[in-house]
Amino acid sequence: MKRSLLACLLALALPAVAAETKDGWTPLFDGKTLDGWKANENPEVFKVEDGAIVVNGPRAHLFYDGPVGDHNFKNFEFRAEVKTMPKANSGLYFHTQFQPDGWPSKGYEVQVNNTHSDPKKTAGLYGIKDNFTAPAKDGEWFTLYIKVEGKKITTKVNDETVVEYSENDNTTRSKEFGGRVLSSGTFAIQGHDPESKAYFRKIEVKLLP
Repeated sequence: MKRSLLACLLALALPAVAAETKDGWTPLFDGKTLDGWKANENPEVFKVEDGAIVVNGPRAHLFYDGPVGDHNFKNFEFRAEVKTMPKANSGLYFHTQFQPDGWPSKGYEVQVNNTHSDPKKTAGLYGIKDNFTAPAKDGEWFTLYIKVEGKKITTKVNDETVVEYSENDNTTRSKEFGGRVLSSGTFAIQGHDPESKAYFRKIEVKLLP
């Protein structure tokens, strides 16, 4: 009897953690806490305010470590609402894995930067296929979309395609970007420097075959 009650309670609790929406999208962020996420070297960089993850401070990365997809994604669609403040420099990694410090050595980085001095702007694949024209404005929410299917990567901002990139089977990288090859892994939000402030909310994923 006790086991049956426990099973019922777990069944009621699990959908609240990662409930799939009717169109197949599943939230990775509950809008209230950082449950399911794991920060590395400077965890104070990340906090939750008004339904968004606020990123502000020295270098740090916040890795998704929750139950959806066992935090190991291969083919997927990803979307989040993002807002940058002046001079913000951030990013969204995919196919990455937790590491205790430093810039992630595994996975691609999708740039988040509209007015920082770095010429590589939002939705470019950093160091691989960069975008040099800001597709959004500071202080305004925009939707960042990423799709990975097979060897193809697509990024969009507000439904406008920014990058389409296909990785060759024999792709090789310089030492600096050696880990930026398609494989599988989790997502990570980047904290870049103390002058950078960015917001992320409504973070969702759709698993693809």
